[in-house]
Amino acid sequence: MKEQNLYNSPDVARRIKSYAKTKKISLQSILNDCNLGKNTFSHMLHGNSIAFDSLAQIADYLDCSVDYLLGRTDDPDLHKKIN
Repeated sequence: MKEQNLYNSPDVARRIKSYAKTKKISLQSILNDCNLGKNTFSHMLHGNSIAFDSLAQIADYLDCSVDYLLGRTDDPDLHKKIN
């Protein structure tokens, strides 16, 4: 059985970009404040994965759930509802 990749880095990058835009946060601010490389989003858009801790930092910075960034939920505030 062929293993299926459940998460697509370009989709995650686009979701981060879209959500950051709704919060009026630039990608450059995310990269700087999370101490990520300047080409992080470019690499993601080209199919490279991001480290789980970097994704968690971005989620914390945007005050949304990692599940939202991964596309597992459409509720960015899911993390606030879990005790």
